[in-house]
Amino acid sequence: MALDNLITLLISFITVINILLAAVILFVERRDVSSTWAWLIVLFFLPLIGFLIYIFLGRQLRRKNFYQLTEEERRYLQFAVHEQLKQLKNRRLRHETDVFRRYADLMEMNLLSSNALVSTDNEIEVFHDGNEKFASLFRDIARARRDINLEYYIIQPDSLAERLRDELIKKAKEGVKVRILFDEVGSRKLHRSFFKELLTYGGEVEVFFPSFLKMVNLRINNRNHRKLCIIDDEIAYIGGFNIGNEYLGLSKKFGYWRDNHLRLRGGAVHDIQGRFFLDWNQATNQNLVHFEAYAFQPNWERGSSVVQVVASGPNSTTENVKNMYIKLIMSARSTVYIQTPYFVPDSSFMDACKIALLSGVDVRIMIPNKPDHPFVQWATWTYAGELLSYGAKVLLYEEGFMHAKTVIVDQEVASVGTTNIDIRSFRLNFEVNAVLYDSTIAAQLHELFLRDSQVCSELTLERYRNRSLTIRFKEAISRLLSPIL
Repeated sequence: MALDNLITLLISFITVINILLAAVILFVERRDVSSTWAWLIVLFFLPLIGFLIYIFLGRQLRRKNFYQLTEEERRYLQFAVHEQLKQLKNRRLRHETDVFRRYADLMEMNLLSSNALVSTDNEIEVFHDGNEKFASLFRDIARARRDINLEYYIIQPDSLAERLRDELIKKAKEGVKVRILFDEVGSRKLHRSFFKELLTYGGEVEVFFPSFLKMVNLRINNRNHRKLCIIDDEIAYIGGFNIGNEYLGLSKKFGYWRDNHLRLRGGAVHDIQGRFFLDWNQATNQNLVHFEAYAFQPNWERGSSVVQVVASGPNSTTENVKNMYIKLIMSARSTVYIQTPYFVPDSSFMDACKIALLSGVDVRIMIPNKPDHPFVQWATWTYAGELLSYGAKVLLYEEGFMHAKTVIVDQEVASVGTTNIDIRSFRLNFEVNAVLYDSTIAAQLHELFLRDSQVCSELTLERYRNRSLTIRFKEAISRLLSPIL
């Protein structure tokens, strides 16, 4: 009898906890409808397990002054943003090309939503192969004179990371300041002891959202997915390549690794540097580096490419990068080419693609045919398949793994960065993209897309409709859970 009472009490307790959590999700957190329903399903179909899943994956991040900026820093940033808004409206920014004028409203949106200043003096180099990207990175590291700042989602403790570490040790011995920030979840195989010698020579290594007792991470759902390197505040790298041998195409599982990465010189470097220090200060919780000393400085005469660095994360009040993607798609007149490893968008992104297709725009989406996450692949197919009936062309990359996060519009403007076309990147991860208002660079990325198309198969509407009942069932379940995948 006592056991029956205990079981009844436990069931009552779990029921009350579920109701309270449901109330929090419904009335306090004010999530979007799809995410709300997904969490309610998890809570009520998996009462005890659902509670634990919510603790680790469901809690929302504090948004108010997440980066703990001082009042002076906030005023400085807002002043810079408002000054540029005035310059945009009065047409007083440099390099007012046709592309610049055509996308002035996109620039204004990015300024207001993400404090993404416009720099007009950049040189841009595009890398699509890991070996070429890392060869360039190592050359720039070898020439560093003052500081090297690296921020990566994944650092695998393998031979590539060892080579990087050894090069950084050399620079630290020369007196160059070296800072490394990595994500705890993405770099779960990495330990600080890997950098022991670097630390002895003054290098600094920090972890973003560190785990409790290493294996328990209460922020496992909020990942710092950014991949940045800034050298001497003169050169910056941004894009999709992490640090690991697989990014050199040395993984038997993935084969050739196809990605996009940028090397920048000019005013955009300051913005990327500022983004790094915001994350660095948050991880150290000390505000040792005042980011305005590095970011948003007057333009340098490096080149003529116009760039905005757009960041977003769970601390943002709006989904900055997603909104930028949608604005790009809605501005298209002829072509929208998308490369992404995962295509699990929300309804607003899907609507933008459908409207573009119904307006006669050629929309092509390239995804890998060799997935790394089966549930995400099944969800990807159901969303991509839906757009087939509207006339989209869906290409399956066959040569290896497609990891590029690129959107190219009309061979005029493009975005390259860390943000996948999925709800996780839009809402849960810390991401950053460079928007390139440069028809030469956009055309180069467009040509790379066409070259990649030659090693793709096509997911036709007929092929999609002939998939098995088993695949249809997997897709249905994956799509239902897509807001929390």
